[in-house]
Amino acid sequence: MKQVYLIHLCKIDRRLNNTGKKMAYQKVSADQRAPGHSQYLDNDDLQATALDLEWDMEKELEEPGFDQFQVESAENQNLGHSETADLHLDSIQPATSPKGRFQRLQEEPDFVTHYSRSVPKSNRCSFCYLLKLLCTAIILFIFGILIGYYTRKNCPSAATSSATVDPQFYQDILKTIQAEDIKKSFRNLVQLYKSEDDMEISKKVKTHWISLGLEDVQLVNYSVLLNLPGPSPSTVTLSSSGQCFHPNGQPCNKEARKAGSQDLLYSYAAYSAKGTLEAGVIDVSYGTADDLKRIKKMKNTTNQIALLKLGKLPLLYKISLLEKAGFGGVLLYIDPCDLPKTGDLSYDTFMVSLNPGGDPSTPGYPSVDGSFRQSRSNLTSLLLQPISASLVAKLISPPKAKTKTDICSPLVLPNNEIRMVSMQVQTVTKFKTVTNVVGYLKGFTSPDRYIIVGSHHHTAYTYNGQEWASSTAIITAFIRALMLRVKRGWRPDRTIVFCSWGGTAFGNIGSYEWGEDFKKVLQKNVVAYISIHSPIRGNSSLHPIASPSLQQLIREKNNFNCTRRAQCTETNVSSVQIKGDADYFINHLGVPTVEFAYEDSKALEGPSFLSEALFPKHATNIEEMDPFFNLHETITKLSGEVILQIANEPVLPFNALDIALEVQNNLRGDQPSTHQLLAIASRLRESAELFQSDEMRPANDPKERVPVRVRMLNDILQDMEKSFLVKKVPPGFYRNILYHVDEKTRQFSLLVEAWEHCKPLASNETFQEALSEVLNSINSAQVYFKAGLDVFESVLVEKN
Repeated sequence: MKQVYLIHLCKIDRRLNNTGKKMAYQKVSADQRAPGHSQYLDNDDLQATALDLEWDMEKELEEPGFDQFQVESAENQNLGHSETADLHLDSIQPATSPKGRFQRLQEEPDFVTHYSRSVPKSNRCSFCYLLKLLCTAIILFIFGILIGYYTRKNCPSAATSSATVDPQFYQDILKTIQAEDIKKSFRNLVQLYKSEDDMEISKKVKTHWISLGLEDVQLVNYSVLLNLPGPSPSTVTLSSSGQCFHPNGQPCNKEARKAGSQDLLYSYAAYSAKGTLEAGVIDVSYGTADDLKRIKKMKNTTNQIALLKLGKLPLLYKISLLEKAGFGGVLLYIDPCDLPKTGDLSYDTFMVSLNPGGDPSTPGYPSVDGSFRQSRSNLTSLLLQPISASLVAKLISPPKAKTKTDICSPLVLPNNEIRMVSMQVQTVTKFKTVTNVVGYLKGFTSPDRYIIVGSHHHTAYTYNGQEWASSTAIITAFIRALMLRVKRGWRPDRTIVFCSWGGTAFGNIGSYEWGEDFKKVLQKNVVAYISIHSPIRGNSSLHPIASPSLQQLIREKNNFNCTRRAQCTETNVSSVQIKGDADYFINHLGVPTVEFAYEDSKALEGPSFLSEALFPKHATNIEEMDPFFNLHETITKLSGEVILQIANEPVLPFNALDIALEVQNNLRGDQPSTHQLLAIASRLRESAELFQSDEMRPANDPKERVPVRVRMLNDILQDMEKSFLVKKVPPGFYRNILYHVDEKTRQFSLLVEAWEHCKPLASNETFQEALSEVLNSINSAQVYFKAGLDVFESVLVEKN
């Protein structure tokens, strides 16, 4: 009989192997089969296999010696196969025991010796045997608990995540950030100024980040086309007197050249046309559409030289208007009345870049090996030369004397006066290597979602400015604080990517090339971008800039700053165009962005876009504005808390309704708006309100939080701003229309510019195109939220 039983076991084993090693044996009620899955249950092979196995087992179990097993009715049993794993869950009932009978037969090879008819066991022996097993199990269980306790006590724990984070947890990480440490790091970085090779600086940054414990740090190199200063400084010569001046206003002599040779060389416009032009100077003020319309009515602008003030509008936009007007050259300067009274910059020269972003030789695609290189030595037909305010004063009549109220008088060239000058621009175009430093801290639960933290480092062939040292010191201080917690076993839920970009001064080349290189990955995975571009621009007021979806979060973070000051005003968070490497992530990926910076309050009252000028900053300037580095510490902690909250909150702290409210506010103004725009904006607000109340509110309650629904919700929140990326915008304007050109303009900048441009024209085709762009963006956002609601509703219906 024993041999017969073994033969039956072998048959069973072979059939089990044929149907899959990972077969799950579950009871399936015949009357609960899902109609949609009958094709699986009616399969002849499946039924034959199940019946054969059932018959063999029942036959053996009915023999004497197996009376302790209660055979269940064959009508209530069925054999589950791996091929039918997609059966409806409601039709599958769990087994009454954690281990099925078939599984147990396989697990106990000596089963026959326990229950053989030739060696029957008495109840007493069975009881003793079970008692021994029970005692052994208890002893092993207690022994395992002791081993686990002492192992956990003496060994570092595995990486853990913070599913529900206490705000105090963030403060415990950030409290290790100290101003003195940032100051030391800043001074060490300043010492790298002498290097003309940014690869050396990049390697130092990488080595430092690795020493802090950052696990994966890479150097990413791109060979790009840079426009560099010529061998000698550019000049401006008065035709009437023959006097020659350098851009800083000093005469063209050897003594002046030796005194400021470096500053003179780097007073240029990158990617400007080069050559010599002699023509009359026409004062176009800020170069707006209204300024040019007024000028063209009075003078012939063809091949003339425009005297242009920096500010109010993007430089690239004003250059495009001057090109259309027929100008041949531009003398660019900053009016002293537009600058805060923190220092005399009358003789300071500066650099600007005419590059909208990325390597000019590979527009729209990365500069990797094998890429086609376009020949683009200049990006404009205009000869453009930045000059100092002191040189402008020598080109025009003496300014009016200051009044008793000490009001500044702007520099103005009278319309009835003629100034003939000859300008010479020299630049050199070369291929150079730009290096990015990219470090990864992998997330615990969602490693495929990235929070990018971006600063920039010094790039050779530009001014030795100090703001890069501030940004690099801040990002390094946060990495140090973060890795102290990581070494104790904690990890953020989402991946944090730390980036130090190269080539920023030439048009954010490093960030653009990296973004174009990894575009497909970034479009899907990037959650937010935290910009640490130029954190200390003044010392009087905190100036946060954020996407509409993040403004509420930033206002909450202001409470931290209030505790450090005796007086605390309401934080004025805005969405304005910012300078730096956030450009690619805002305009090409539609990523929510945050930037904290200290500004001079008077600078905020002046015209925008003055930051496009890169002034030479001495090593003492940053320390003069923040001698104890308390402002640096505040920026680090504010940025760090936002990073931690976005990286760890189960539901992304984005606000859908704030986007809808921003859209409605942008439609207020004097420019004509159609009923379609207002109607769609109203529907967008309704959809956003429903989405925020029906989906975001319950997801923020841990008791109602379902992982699958949270993931779906976060995917929708992550891509909200992508609907507002438009294809066609004026040069220098953001493609993301949620951002404004300045703090004072609340309307859509695209509509304001189009309306100003088309007011005197009989045809308003340009304005209608802009209206269509805005209308399609709002409609796309409304459809996006509506589709999100429909997806959640269908999921609920299916579950019910």
